[in-house]
Amino acid sequence: METLIIILAGILVMVATYLLLTRNIIRVIIGTAILSHAVHLLLMVMGRLKAGDVPLLSEDAKNYTDALPQALILTAIVISFAVTAFILVLAYRTYKESGTDDLEKLRGVDDE
Repeated sequence: METLIIILAGILVMVATYLLLTRNIIRVIIGTAILSHAVHLLLMVMGRLKAGDVPLLSEDAKNYTDALPQALILTAIVISFAVTAFILVLAYRTYKESGTDDLEKLRGVDDE
């Protein structure tokens, strides 16, 4: 099961890389969102969900559940949501000012 999730994370990284290399700014934003979800999956697999007691509440438990991977993933989800919302607002404002969402046209210089 873990190998399937790792393969899925790899596929998401490939799709995100493809979208990041396009000229459309909306595709770049979607690519960053997909890349962040791939990292969340990878963190979840690396953290391995373990069954056990709540940490530090009982001394007679044999194994404890580590809450650090879940806390890291929750923090990463909140940060990626905020960054995605900020980039969407910047893209909207850029489109309103320039009238295009093509990154090559937004460079401002013509190639020789």
